[in-house]
Amino acid sequence: MISEKYISWGNAGSTIRELAAYGAERAKIVGRENVYDFTIGSPSIAPPKALLDTVSRLCAEADPTQLHAYAPAAGIESVREKIARELNESFGADYDAGDIYMTHGASSALAILCAALLSEGDEALVIAPYFPEYKTYIEQTGAVMTEVLCDLESFQMDMGAFAGKITEKTAAVIINSPNNPSGVVLSEGSISAIAAVLNKKAEEYGHPIYIIADEPYRELVYGGIEVPFIPGLYADTLYCYSFSKSVSLPGERIGYIAISKAMADYSNVKAAVYGAARALGYVCVSPLFQLAVAETLGELSDIFLYDENRTLLYDALQEMGYRCIKPDGAFYLFIKTPVSDSRAFCRKAMEKDLLLVPGDDFGCPGFARLAYCVPVERIKKSLPAFKWLAEEYGL
Repeated sequence: MISEKYISWGNAGSTIRELAAYGAERAKIVGRENVYDFTIGSPSIAPPKALLDTVSRLCAEADPTQLHAYAPAAGIESVREKIARELNESFGADYDAGDIYMTHGASSALAILCAALLSEGDEALVIAPYFPEYKTYIEQTGAVMTEVLCDLESFQMDMGAFAGKITEKTAAVIINSPNNPSGVVLSEGSISAIAAVLNKKAEEYGHPIYIIADEPYRELVYGGIEVPFIPGLYADTLYCYSFSKSVSLPGERIGYIAISKAMADYSNVKAAVYGAARALGYVCVSPLFQLAVAETLGELSDIFLYDENRTLLYDALQEMGYRCIKPDGAFYLFIKTPVSDSRAFCRKAMEKDLLLVPGDDFGCPGFARLAYCVPVERIKKSLPAFKWLAEEYGL
């Protein structure tokens, strides 16, 4: 029988991608330059030259029967060794090649970890606002997603609300920092407080509660902000990373999971990660891009350009009367909508071909997300549309 669960997910679709598809159709009518699409967090900056040169060199010099062959399921040993060494040198960690599992970006890493750590009837806690696909990854396992709303002034953790949501069924907590959609970095104080609650609850319930640290935006921070390394603050952390944002490779789908030896039940967790990846078919990441990113670890795209976009857009919208917290990192603004119905607000914006994503999709109604990883000219041209929208709502 056809799965009713998958039918419902397929019919539900993704608001973000549907809006982007709408924008592409509108561009055929009014011109691409007249559609102000702020929907998808897809980098507008080229990958680093060193990375592109490495890809070219590998294609020209490497044995094609190996470069385009199946990689080992968990990844090429030398690549995993280099990644483990970089993590150890950067954060004082203790990973080795066997603790690294190469993935098809952060999405497959998250799906793998949810499958590995969650069982029917378990609960997984997510902090709102959150990336919408978390719900799918969690519910696919038969577990239940529990939301806890952050402090909507600071977008830091509301510790009272957090502690109140942890139950004996809680198996995992997903933390995304810098956050999509708010751009906020959870402080070391917030992470330490979360760790203290989880340690206490794990002891009380007699089982570990794992943190899944989702960090594709780690390097995209501004003004000297530091992103706490969660595995260094909480032993039972599985670390997810993607090269999609930092080196502008979203289409190549390359990332990894790091499994800490310090965590409870390390051997079984590691086996479950490998087994979940096998069951889901998330194996054998492209050898070409594994080798390319491993040879250029530490190279970044010109991500400072996003800071220029951030400042331009934030300052202009604040002056118009919009309100939002200035993001510490990533490349999103999460503005408070002037009406409680953020979907209606986003539909109104579409009258000027201004495409924004309602906060409802991130578990946070009353807000809208703008992805400012776009050409700066799009931001400049969009400002009259934002001004019109502000005036429509009396800002």
